Order: sequence, then C-alpha cells, then structure tokens
Amino acid sequence: MKNRLKVLRAERDWSQADLAARLDVSRQSVNAIETGKYDPSLPLAFRIARLFGLTIEEVFSEV
Repeated sequence: MKNRLKVLRAERDWSQADLAARLDVSRQSVNAIETGKYDPSLPLAFRIARLFGLTIEEVFSEV
C-alpha cells in the first residue's frame, strides 16, 4: 500500500519521532509505514488521516 505520510510529515517539518509521538506509536512504526514495510491497522489509519485533516483515501492508496 502506498501512502503520502512522508510528504505530509515533511510539509509540517515534523520528524518521524514528532509524528510518532502525536500518534502514540514508535518512530520505527512510522518509518515502516512510510517505507511500505507495514500497513497500519484501520484505527491507526484513521488517527493518521484525522491528524492531517484528510480522509484515509487521501493518505493511503492501493497502487
């Protein structure tokens, strides 16, 4: 699953650790999601989308 997490994070000048703290996950989890090695759970995907003020579809795509 592809995502825009790295771009969205960079637009806000947040480090992976900053984003991880806001989502209450580890920095390693953020890295794994950004690199496509891990797909977040649905509740986490909703938290990510809500944090950025976007829909899940605007953050994640199947392509």
